[in-house]
Amino acid sequence: MTHALAVSLAGKARVNSISPGWIETSEDASTASGYAEYAGPDATQQPVGRVGNPLDIANMVLFLCSDKAGFITGENICIDGGMTKQMIYHGEHGWRLDQ
Repeated sequence: MTHALAVSLAGKARVNSISPGWIETSEDASTASGYAEYAGPDATQQPVGRVGNPLDIANMVLFLCSDKAGFITGENICIDGGMTKQMIYHGEHGWRLDQ
C-alpha cells in the first residue's frame, strides 16, 4: 500500500510507513526517558540493548515530515532496535539468552 500510494501520489505527497517493534508506552517518571525501562533478557536481547519508547517513533515521524526527508518516498521504515535482524527471541522455542 505504501509503495502504491507513493507512486499514485507522486508530485503531490510523499508516502512512507513505519513498522515499530516493541515500544513501551507505560509512563515511569523515575526513569530518564519517562517510560518504563527493562533489564535482563527483555532489554539485552534487543541489538540496541533496550526496549523502544514512543519518542523513537515520534522522532522518525518528525524527520519524515521535514524537508530533510524530501527525497524519501515509498519506504517502510522498521524501527525495532534491530530485532528483525536478530530473528530469535528469548523464551522462544526454548532458547534462552543468558547474560
